[in-house]
Amino acid sequence: MRRVAPATVASAHGGAHQGHDGDAHASPTAPHGCACPCRRGKATGHHGNAGGNASRSPEPKAPALPRICIWDSAGDGQVLEASVSVAWPDEAATPRANLEPPPPQRRRPGKTISKGHRNYHLMLNLQLGIRHAVGKSAAKPMRELSRADFDPREKFWTRFPPAGSKTTPPHSSSEFRWKDYCPMVFRHMRKLFAVDPADYMLAICGDDALQELSSPGKSGSFFYLTQDERFMIKTVKKSEVKLLIRMLPSYHKHVKQYKNSLITRFYGVHSVKPYGGQKVRFIVMGNLFCSEHRIQRRYDLKGSSYGRKSDRFEEETGDATTLKDLDLNFVFRMQRSWYKELHEQLRRDCAFLESEGIMDYSLLVGVHFCDDIVPASKMALSTFTSSPEELSANMVSACQGSVSMPEPCPSAKDLDKMADHRKPLARLGAHLPARAERTSMSDVDPFLSGGGGFSSGRSKSRGEAYDVILYFGIIDILQDYDISKRLEHAYKSLQTDPSSISAVDPRLYSQRFRDFMGRIFIKEC
Repeated sequence: MRRVAPATVASAHGGAHQGHDGDAHASPTAPHGCACPCRRGKATGHHGNAGGNASRSPEPKAPALPRICIWDSAGDGQVLEASVSVAWPDEAATPRANLEPPPPQRRRPGKTISKGHRNYHLMLNLQLGIRHAVGKSAAKPMRELSRADFDPREKFWTRFPPAGSKTTPPHSSSEFRWKDYCPMVFRHMRKLFAVDPADYMLAICGDDALQELSSPGKSGSFFYLTQDERFMIKTVKKSEVKLLIRMLPSYHKHVKQYKNSLITRFYGVHSVKPYGGQKVRFIVMGNLFCSEHRIQRRYDLKGSSYGRKSDRFEEETGDATTLKDLDLNFVFRMQRSWYKELHEQLRRDCAFLESEGIMDYSLLVGVHFCDDIVPASKMALSTFTSSPEELSANMVSACQGSVSMPEPCPSAKDLDKMADHRKPLARLGAHLPARAERTSMSDVDPFLSGGGGFSSGRSKSRGEAYDVILYFGIIDILQDYDISKRLEHAYKSLQTDPSSISAVDPRLYSQRFRDFMGRIFIKEC
């Protein structure tokens, strides 16, 4: 058992001092010097007797309990004391060899943007701007949104000179201008998505540097990931910013109405214009793969086949490789309730994107294989798939079979509460339990059935099945069917079946997308 040391507690207006016998004292003078009498050479009751009792041999006594003293910050000078029992085994009886080593640190994706990196000053400007924008909006009271808040002209420029100004701090970068788009709308959306302003600002603007990720697509955008991996920052084109601001009222209405929407969650739109440099626009959004689980397979799925195959062989793919439609050789079988909710939400989200003229979006899917940790029959995450009664029986059985656990086994009632507490971890798009069944490529690929259409038959399993945890969401929704996509469709239609290419009309794209997902995500038998 790990030794726990006695704690000391002090208020924000005082400090703490650890006494010789384990007592803790807090006083207003503690930050500059302890006010405990032991520092002045005077004996008190908790340091031993003095005077006439000095010659008496000390009597053996039980070790003193740790005592936490909290200075009352109200100003009346009263000291509140509470004795706290802290039990730990004798050090001699607990060999250090039995102490569990700390878990290995998981390697973070991407490259840390440190000094000397080509985008180091861009990162500094970004952090300064977001800290200013979030702090400025937080200082104003929250109010109801008006139509004016969604106006594309609702944007604010702020100048950041190196020496600082009345509203901006001094910094080590060159002068730049910062633009904040529709700040009140995105403040409401951060609240809607349960993002705390302090956590948001600390994750992006804290002492930890951002991580730069390589772009998996052809857009040439840069991706930055916060150290806690909750937020992702992507550089975007001017046309993408315009499209997002244009669809912002309907987007806000949609995600507010459907809390389980799979569409990307946007937290802010900003731009940085260095003095004499080029303007950089970027969006802040949620990271789909923020999880304690290792994502072993990543798929970018559109429902099309032309050019939708990775240029790497299966044995060369790693955790960071993003695979495509023709690389997928699994179907994912899920519980009927999850299956129904997933396809109903896909229908709603695709209808929204179709109404906005959006196409060329993807379903990004991350797969964690539980069988890499324990056999499928003894799945450690059975909380998600077992009933509370089964979970209780399994944990009690494991507890009774253990000889190194000194604590008594929890009751079945307690385990039921634990199971109920963990169940909310599974939600649509994150921590979702499923069974991945390996299939032949001819069954997964909808275009190998001939004619470029979808085969109507069910995928045939090859007998290999794995317990998995799924993470997924709809990404890349900032592309409409503009003139460039129409020309792409016309050009590629001369080379292959028009229904197999990504650039198609939004209505056809939505239908094809949902049909393909209906063949990949299937319900349990």
